[in-house]
This record gives sequence, C-alpha cells and structure tokens, in this order.
Amino acid sequence: MRLAGPESSVTAVPRARKYKCGLPQPCPEEHLAFRMVSGAANVIGPKICLEDKMLMSSVKDNVGRGLNIALVNDVNDLLKFIRPLHEGTLVFVASYDDPATKMNEETRKLFSELGSRNAKELAFRDSWVFVGAKGVQNKSPFEQHVKNSKHTNKYEGWPEALEMEGCIPRRSTAS
Repeated sequence: MRLAGPESSVTAVPRARKYKCGLPQPCPEEHLAFRMVSGAANVIGPKICLEDKMLMSSVKDNVGRGLNIALVNDVNDLLKFIRPLHEGTLVFVASYDDPATKMNEETRKLFSELGSRNAKELAFRDSWVFVGAKGVQNKSPFEQHVKNSKHTNKYEGWPEALEMEGCIPRRSTAS
C-alpha cells in the first residue's frame, strides 16, 4: 500500500464564485442580472434567466419553436402581446429552431422599435438573442445574431447557439 504524503498533495484550485444567473461578477446596484441562451438546432431549447429566476427553459417545459419571449411587467399572443407594452417594459427574446418564418413587417418593425438592429434581416433558422425595451431611444447593446449558412453552421442545418449575459439598468421610477 502506498500513501501520499504532504509533498504530493494537490492544492485545490478555488472555484470561481458565481453571481445571479451565473454571471462571473455581480451587477452594480440598480441593475438587473440576466443570462440568455438561444436554442441549439431543434434539439436543445433556449433559456432565459433574470435575477436568478429561470423564466424559460426546457426543464420548465415553457419553450417552443420560433421566438421565446419573456416580458418583464406584462404577460399576454405576438402582436397582441407586444403592441400594448408599457413604456420601459423589458423584452427578452431567445430563438429556437426558426425565429423568422412567421414574422411579418409589423412584427419586425415592433422589434426594431424595441431597439433591435437585426429584426428586419432575421431569416429561416437564424440564431438570435435580444433584450430590448419599450420606449428605448437607441439601439440595444444586448443583441446577437448568427445567420443560417450551410458554409458556417455548427450543426447540420443550424447555426451555433448564442449566449448573452449582462447587467441592465433598472428603469427609474422617479418622474
């Protein structure tokens, strides 16, 4: 029998502390932590986490093909769902399989008004994650898009999944 002495002990590497939604660092005060992952092909569903609450995932069984949308402050069907949003409502979108086939011009315009740069170009089986807000004055910094292309797709027929995380400033309630 061989015993290992102190000279052969392995030093444990400290594990990186994870913060809300698994972020590597905490968000500043008055900011919301989020992490989103688009679906992978038509096999692995998307995930949307906000402030350590998993809003949507395959495990929760509340995701499906197309656009998976989490609204913070409102919940109601797509155009009927987005048109009446209150100013400042955050909109979280993670694609799964095909985000664009059923989108019409009004839908694309509404997403553009929420701050999307890519909504007008979304096509069949693209990967897309986006966070926007009703009444946003500029384009959102929280958007990623990968085109479906047989030359660059990671999976046969689908681009790679996208992951995005960050800290979003809370809406000021002061007038």
